[in-house]
This record gives sequence, C-alpha cells and structure tokens, in this order.
Amino acid sequence: MTKEVVLLSTWPSQFGMRVKIALAEKGVEYEHKEDDLDNKSSLLLQMNPIYKKIPILIHNGKPVCESLIVLQYIDEVWKDKCPLLPSDPYLKAQARFWADFIDKKIIDGGRNLWATKGDAQETAKKEFKNSLKLVEAQLGDAPYFGGDNFGFVDVALIPFYSWYVVWETFGQLSLEAESPKLVAWAKRCMKRQSVAESLPDPAKIYDYSLFLKKKLEKK
Repeated sequence: MTKEVVLLSTWPSQFGMRVKIALAEKGVEYEHKEDDLDNKSSLLLQMNPIYKKIPILIHNGKPVCESLIVLQYIDEVWKDKCPLLPSDPYLKAQARFWADFIDKKIIDGGRNLWATKGDAQETAKKEFKNSLKLVEAQLGDAPYFGGDNFGFVDVALIPFYSWYVVWETFGQLSLEAESPKLVAWAKRCMKRQSVAESLPDPAKIYDYSLFLKKKLEKK
C-alpha cells in the first residue's frame, strides 16, 4: 500500500459512504479499495479478522474498523479542519447517542422494509416511520444536527438518502410526506461537495437492492 490512508469498502455501503464524507470534509487524501463481500479479499480478512466487515480505514498500515469509530478516529487525527464532534462533553455524548440510534433504527429499519414481507414488513414500516419522526424532531428547525455546522450526526445519517428510492418503493411510503424537514435537510447536505461526490445514484442503489433481494429469496 503506497498511500498513508486507505479506505477498504464497497460502493453501496452506507457505512463506507460515511467515511468517504468525513475524509472529504477533512481534506484527507486517500486510496479507495473496492472489496467484494461475496469473495472477501485477503486484505479485508487481515485487517478485520474479528468481524470481517467493511469499512476499514487503514492509516499507516494500522486498521480502524466500524464506521462510527472510524469517524471519531478521523475527527481526532485530523482535528485542524471541520470538527465533526462538538467539544462540549454533553453535546458530544448526545451526538454519539443519535448516531447509534441511526445505526439501530434507521439503517437496520430501512433494510427491513425491503428484506421482509407481509406482517413483518408492515411492522417494520411502522417502526421506520416512527424512527424518522424521532430523528426529525431532534433536528428541529436547525440547518444541521450540529446546529449551524455540518457534523457527526449529519455524516452518520446522510448516506440514507442514497437508499430513499429503495425504502419508498418497498415500503410504499413518501419520505417527503412523512418527514419533510428531514428531506429538506438531506437536500441541503447534498449541496455539499463532500456528500454529493460520496453518495451513489439512488437508481443504481435500487437496482442493487433488487439483486440483494433475489439473493435473500434463494436462501
């Protein structure tokens, strides 16, 4: 590896998108290595032998795993530009709480919209809509979750916007009707170069979700 910073990820991963956004916000140059989760590379298995998952940030040959941990690492190492976490301990704890909520209720909940059927899907839909409203309430009328500044929670959540077509289609819902402030926030984030260049086309993500759904149905 010739680069000091390497990101090992896959293009549809919301978790990988987070890391790309954070590195872009910090102005960190890095090498991106695309991995195949159906045929995991020796580098992935070497760098994350415990979970064998992406994304993995490799800095000076040392791996940092799990996306929210990676974001905190990036914020601490490259602290001279665009701080992601607030300096106040309470506000920092709150940001970490909501990022964890996003992992458990938005990303996992969104997956259940397209990976389930029947009653299970209806339950997932209700839980997902409720989770969106809770996150929207936390945003309030501020431009970003960090107030006036784009920060940790924004980076954690915005990759969901690349999957909105999937969620709307399989969940038979309108994100704009359910959570208009959240959609307005997402459109605001998309105007940032770091976000726009890190998120894939939602139509491409939708095609990928159809591929995943077929794989699940074969199991």
